[in-house]
Amino acid sequence: MEERADRRVRALLRPLAVTAALAAYLLFVRPRLLRWGATPEEAGEALPGDELVPRPHVVATRAVTVDAPPEAVWPWLAQMGGPPRAGWYGYDPRDEPGRIVPELQKIEVGDLLPTGRGGTGYRVVEVEPERLLVLSIHAFHVLVSWTITLREAGGRTRVVFRQRVQCRPGVLGLVYLLLSQSADFLTVRKQLTTIKALAEREFRRSFVEP
Repeated sequence: MEERADRRVRALLRPLAVTAALAAYLLFVRPRLLRWGATPEEAGEALPGDELVPRPHVVATRAVTVDAPPEAVWPWLAQMGGPPRAGWYGYDPRDEPGRIVPELQKIEVGDLLPTGRGGTGYRVVEVEPERLLVLSIHAFHVLVSWTITLREAGGRTRVVFRQRVQCRPGVLGLVYLLLSQSADFLTVRKQLTTIKALAEREFRRSFVEP
């Protein structure tokens, strides 16, 4: 009898534990992932490109400080994109972000930054060299906008990434929604930290190389 009662208690406790873990994630973990590195002011301010996704399911604002001026950071952003561009600075083995590519430095409104095969990619919506880059994509059952701002701060650069995601109804949209709330954090964090490392490296190198 006691063993049967113990099994019943454990069966009742399992869903409670799952519910508690989910609540903890939603209340404490998820908000930190969605604003990693960003100040409350940066997370709450309106940015160019917000209007592209007026009713988002997910809004994420992440940021990093780069020990280099905006003009040293911008070239790495200008050449972003899948092949034949220099990469997204993520985990894709095809990314080759080790150097600045002069022929990829011209970026204009309407340009396509590929994300894969089939002609899909982010379109450049707005660009202000060394200051602002706004991208948008409407594919894969989602509408996504990316706003990247560069702000000079005493010889350093504050890089802020704003992502707004609206998912279409259906299973695929739900899957993307779930991924964009957690796994997407890893990709964006990798992008930010890689851009920071590359820009700082090249900026330091500019002082020692003739």
